[in-house]
Amino acid sequence: MTGETDMRQSMTGFASVQGAAFGLAWVWDLRGVNGKGLDLRLRLPDWVEGLEAQVRALAAKALVRGNVQIGLRLTSDGGDGALRLDEGQLTAVLDAMSRIEAEAMERGLSLAPSTAAEVVGLRGVLTSEAAEVDQDALRNMLVADFSRALDAFIGMRQSEGAALADIVMRQLAEIESLVTEAEAAIAARADAQVQRFRTQLARVADNVDGIDEARIAQELALIAVKSDVTEEIDRLRAHIGAARDLMATEGAIGRKLDFLCQEFNREANTLCSKSGDTELTRIGLSLKTAIDQMREQIQNVE
Repeated sequence: MTGETDMRQSMTGFASVQGAAFGLAWVWDLRGVNGKGLDLRLRLPDWVEGLEAQVRALAAKALVRGNVQIGLRLTSDGGDGALRLDEGQLTAVLDAMSRIEAEAMERGLSLAPSTAAEVVGLRGVLTSEAAEVDQDALRNMLVADFSRALDAFIGMRQSEGAALADIVMRQLAEIESLVTEAEAAIAARADAQVQRFRTQLARVADNVDGIDEARIAQELALIAVKSDVTEEIDRLRAHIGAARDLMATEGAIGRKLDFLCQEFNREANTLCSKSGDTELTRIGLSLKTAIDQMREQIQNVE
């Protein structure tokens, strides 16, 4: 059976498999949507002993995350079973016919005689009796068909997962491009920052007599720290690398990617708050939008 580590998986998917045996017909349906963990919801006939335990174990082994509904519709396939005459129902029908004929005669009415075929055709007189089903054999066939349905379900999740992976990689490339733009904007504002520091220093010197030069240096250093976004840029690049590494690994990565998106957002928010520059603020807001769009996709990655 296909496992979850073969390739990236989405948490959404659908699969349906049909089967028939022992005068019965069945349909397996699997449907999945995203979820924080693995939530299996089974709707199975309770008269097939041991079926639910086997189905749950197979699904839990093959799947890691998602809300998954597993249903089995089991019905008679309409085949001929042994015919049985219901003696009690026959007696009741004949007694009713006798009473009806007697009442009709008293009223001077003449009824056409009934035939055996007409009596047999009345509801409940002749019934079909299905052969006894071998529980072990039926369960084995149902489990085999469920395995096929589970493989198809995982195949669909993998197909959607591959598409999701492409989207996320493109979004990471967009985020990386915006970070490069931010670095260029930071370099472009360097001269303006120096001039702004000089203006602030001159303002302090003009308005305060005898101020401690060390204090002035501290204030300027504080201004510089508050506007320095070098660390945020470095961390954004580190997060981009970590996300790409995760996308290249096997197994479930959705939760880790979601955590990384939170860290991406933290750095983008700080970049905006410290920018002090219209262009850098614009880039920071674009980063936030790109990160939010990526997180929407990641919510469906297993």
